[in-house]
Amino acid sequence: MKVLGNLIWLFFGGLAIAIEYFASGIAMMLTVIGIPFGLQAMKLGVLALWPFGSTVERTEMAGGCFSTLMNLIWVIFFGFWIALTHVFFGILLTITIIGFPWGKQHFKLMSIAITPFGRTIKPLLSD
Repeated sequence: MKVLGNLIWLFFGGLAIAIEYFASGIAMMLTVIGIPFGLQAMKLGVLALWPFGSTVERTEMAGGCFSTLMNLIWVIFFGFWIALTHVFFGILLTITIIGFPWGKQHFKLMSIAITPFGRTIKPLLSD
């Protein structure tokens, strides 16, 4: 069922979201300062490709000073607007009963989009 949900997700916008994350990640990595932020955008792109069955977990060193500082910079410049977009689409999809599973995935993306540093994505097939 997760594979079917992911395929429907990809067909109805998930692929477009992933391409946007990958393109913005590449653009951010053109400068040395933007490399850490570009890597986080790539992380979001990977989750946007196959969200059903994937989980977001905190890393062991998630509470470090570097993660906190980078998350603060991320929220100010990128994260707030990205999370707001995912909240909008999540609410829009959860209004209907049929769209509820896909809205739930937007809320998952919103949670990592607000503070991506210090988190990892556990993919569907790694158990």
